[in-house]
Amino acid sequence: MRAVENFNISGVSLNYYPALINALAMVKEAAAMANSELGLLDKNISDAIIQACRELRNGKYHNHFIVDMIQGGAGTSTNMNANEVIANRALEILGHERGEYVHCHPNNHINLSQSTNDAYPTAAKIALFNSGKNLTAALKDLIESFRKKGQEFSHVIKMGRTQLQDAVPMTLGQEFEAYAVTLEEEIERLDQNAALFLKVNMGATAIGTGINSPPGYSEKVLDCLGKITGLNLVLASNLVEATQDTGAFVTYSSGVKRLALKLSKICNDLRLLSSGPRTGISEINLPPMQPGSSIMPGKVNPVIPEVVSQIAFKVIGNDLTVTIASEGGQLELNVFEPVIVYSVFESLEMLINGMNTLRHRCIDGITANEERCRSMVHNSIGLVTALVPRLGYEASNELAREALETGESVYSLVLKKNLLSSGDLDNILSPENMIRPGEMKTGSGE
Repeated sequence: MRAVENFNISGVSLNYYPALINALAMVKEAAAMANSELGLLDKNISDAIIQACRELRNGKYHNHFIVDMIQGGAGTSTNMNANEVIANRALEILGHERGEYVHCHPNNHINLSQSTNDAYPTAAKIALFNSGKNLTAALKDLIESFRKKGQEFSHVIKMGRTQLQDAVPMTLGQEFEAYAVTLEEEIERLDQNAALFLKVNMGATAIGTGINSPPGYSEKVLDCLGKITGLNLVLASNLVEATQDTGAFVTYSSGVKRLALKLSKICNDLRLLSSGPRTGISEINLPPMQPGSSIMPGKVNPVIPEVVSQIAFKVIGNDLTVTIASEGGQLELNVFEPVIVYSVFESLEMLINGMNTLRHRCIDGITANEERCRSMVHNSIGLVTALVPRLGYEASNELAREALETGESVYSLVLKKNLLSSGDLDNILSPENMIRPGEMKTGSGE
């Protein structure tokens, strides 16, 4: 109740993130098992606690987790919210009324051998590790959509661009395959970063000395927690260091930001490539999602790429929050873990939703304007680069200069000057010949 009164901050309560509640239940269940095996808890009480925790993990009573995600006290309010819910449900299982804490107490029984400072970060790490699996699953689905478009557009010749200027020909399929590859790189990076969450400080209690926990508790509770979670959890070698360190959150948040940046860059490209439809690049068509203007009839905006970029902006801000909060820790504890945990959770939630939306409502429905793509290749000055191996640099440079001065296409100038036959020119400009290394013309006078 004190936490609810004191921390009406973000409007986002613990129950918004079920993964965190489930992880808290796992930690409390493991503690009850360990305490029972060490002879600190009567079996009937530990059995009731374990049953209550398993009910939480099955989705029950989540609405009782009412504390704000952002809170003072380094997560104490979150820990006590879990202790109180579990204690009261355990009392009901034991045949008592809620609040009859003489039989099962939030601190004396549920929080036995623990502190917020080991229970909360351990639960947060487990929850983020599990939530990260949902992120990579959504990412893999998005990659598959880009890859399918890469295959679908493999025959569509177009101009590549650097500095927003014509460069050299490529295929639209190569462009979309590149998006798939750049996102695919992030799966391994995210998995590597998430693995840092598997090192926990259970048994550290307040500052890492293990005060108020029995000998052997750390190893016992970690073994129980590993069996409950199915994760290869590792006890930190130095619990004093582990209790104050937030490096795993910083590293993972940075990886999430890197993914967000790549997604936003891709969405910038999609907006450019679909710009127009008459006065822009207009090489692709994005699925029309909604009317784009309250004043301009017929206007359709690229709203899905726009919203994904806005997600990226939020993720960048969240990563900065994590960075500053991590730096702000003092002495034996970082009291800012709640905002760190909330920021990473928010980034994951938005990115998962954003990638699913991008896939379903944009990428899967993209179509190519093939004739538009090909005509821009034929009319582009950049086309001359593909002719250098046959005509030489100087002749190709002269073609480019004349095309710029006259407004005539390189394609037509080559034919007019009889530099190449139309058959040879079309062969050079065929997709299979322009998108890979080819034979170079030899000679010293070129």
